[in-house]
Amino acid sequence: MNTPLDVLGRCSAVLRALSAREPGGATTTRAAADTGLPRPTVHRLLVGLEREGLVERLPGSAHWVLGAELYLLGRTASARYDVTVYARPYVQQLARLTGESAFFSARQGDETVCLIREDGSFPIRSHVLYEGIRLPLGVASAGLAILAHLPERDTEHFLSRTELTSAFGSAHAQEQLRERLADTRRRGWALNAGHIVEGSWGMGAAVFDSHDRPGWALSLTGVEQRFSGERQDEYGRLLLEAAHQLSQAIRQRGE
Repeated sequence: MNTPLDVLGRCSAVLRALSAREPGGATTTRAAADTGLPRPTVHRLLVGLEREGLVERLPGSAHWVLGAELYLLGRTASARYDVTVYARPYVQQLARLTGESAFFSARQGDETVCLIREDGSFPIRSHVLYEGIRLPLGVASAGLAILAHLPERDTEHFLSRTELTSAFGSAHAQEQLRERLADTRRRGWALNAGHIVEGSWGMGAAVFDSHDRPGWALSLTGVEQRFSGERQDEYGRLLLEAAHQLSQAIRQRGE
C-alpha cells in the first residue's frame, strides 16, 4: 500500500513532467514515460489532480496541462519567491550587449529551472534552453555555476548520489564534472563547452541570496565560434558584473 508520502512524491513528479511539456502538455503515456511510473498509476494520479484543479485536460485532446489552481497558488507564493522582476533587466542587458541568448534560472532542489529567456541580435541561436526547462545541477552552465558555489558538503552530497552520464553523456562523468567545478570556482563563471549539444556553448554566473547562498544563475548560450578567445573573457566579465548587481538587488529585497 502506498503511504501518503509516496503519493505526494508521485504527484509532484507528474506535475513536474507536465511543467516540462508546457504549453502543449503531455498525454498520460508521455507523462508515464517521463516519470518512470506505470501508466495506470499516472492516470489515477492525473484524475485525482484534476478533481483538485491542479491539472486539466485540453478540450478535444488527450493532453494534460497544469491547472488554474496551480496558477492561483503560484500567484500567492510569488510574493515570497519571485525575483524575476529584478532579474529581467539584467537578462535583457546581457542579450543586448552580447547578441547571444540570455537566461535567468532558479535552483529548485537538485535542479535548475529556466525562468526567463531573452534572445539577442545574433541570428544563429541555440535552442537547448527554454523557459520552463529543468536540468540537474552540474548540467548546463547555470547548474554548473550554482553547484560550484554551494558549500562543499552540499556539493559532495549531490555528487555522491547523482549519476548524470546515462542521460547526458560521458562528459558528465564524475572526474570531468569535478574538473569543471574547479575551473568555475577559479574563474568565477562556468563554461559548458558543448557538453549537452555539440556546437552549443554556454557560460553562467551564480546569483546569491542574502545568506550568500547560490539560488539562481544568469547565463548565455550560443554557437561555439562566439564563445572563444577574447569574447569568452568579455562574456565572463559581463556575467559576473550582472550577477553581482542582481545579487545586491535581491539582498536589498530581503530574500
